[in-house]
Amino acid sequence: MRRLALLAAVALASLLPSVPAASDNRLERIRASAALRVCVWPDYYGISWRNPKTGELSGIDVDLAHELAKDLGVALEFVDSAFSRLFDDVLGDRCDVAMFAIGITPQRQEKLRFTSPHLASDIYAITTRSNRRIRNWDDIDQPGVVVAVAKGTLHEPVMRDKLRHAQLAVLASPHAREQEVESGRADVFMTDFPYSRRMLDNAAWARLVSPTATYHITPYAWAIAPGDDAWHQRLEQFVDTIKRDGRLAEAARRHGLEPILVRR
Repeated sequence: MRRLALLAAVALASLLPSVPAASDNRLERIRASAALRVCVWPDYYGISWRNPKTGELSGIDVDLAHELAKDLGVALEFVDSAFSRLFDDVLGDRCDVAMFAIGITPQRQEKLRFTSPHLASDIYAITTRSNRRIRNWDDIDQPGVVVAVAKGTLHEPVMRDKLRHAQLAVLASPHAREQEVESGRADVFMTDFPYSRRMLDNAAWARLVSPTATYHITPYAWAIAPGDDAWHQRLEQFVDTIKRDGRLAEAARRHGLEPILVRR
C-alpha cells in the first residue's frame, strides 16, 4: 500500500506545473539566456516614457536599464507594465526587474523587494488655470473639493490617510484623473515631480500647486520578486556604482530630474 501511495504521489506531482526552487538564481538565468527583461510604465514622463510619434522609450530608468544590460553583457528587452499591474508582472515573472521609479511604500514592501533608492519626490497637485477654488496648497483639503488619484499609485494610500475634508476620487488610470480635472469634475489630481513636468510641458490648461512645506517625500527605486539574494546584491552593486561614477547624475541631468536625485 505504501508503495502504491508513493507511486501515486509521484504521478500526481508530474502533472503539476513546475515551480522554480527557492535557490533558483535569476542572475544565472539572465546570463544563460543573454537577455534582461525590464518592466517599464511607458507613460511616465522623464522616467520611462514612450513617444507616441516615434514609439521610442526615453527617461532616466530607460537609460539606466541600458547601462545595466551593458554591465551584465546581455541584450535588453522592455516589457510594458503599470503600477496597477506591478505585483502581477513582477511576481508573475514577466520581467526580471521593474525599473520605473517605483515608490517604496509599506504596502509594496510586503510583496516586493527594492533596491536602494535613486530618486525621491514629494507630492504635487495639478489643477486647471481656470479653477478659482484652488489657489494654493491649503485650499486642497477643504469641504467640497474633489481630489483625484490614480488607482495603484502611491498617492492613493497617502491621500486616503491625509485628507480630512476633501473628497477622494480613485480613478482607473492616470489619464482618467487628468480628464476629471480638465473637465471640472475634480479640482486637482495628485502626482509627483516627474509627472508634473509632463503636464506643464504638454497641457496648456494645467497649473501646478506645490506644497508650502514638505508634505510626503517618497523614495523611488527598482523592484524585484522577494528572495534571490544574488540578484538583489548585483542590482545594489549597480546602483552604488552609477552613483559613484556619475552615470546616475548624468541621466538625471539629461531628463531634468536633478532636484529629486538621491546621490548617496
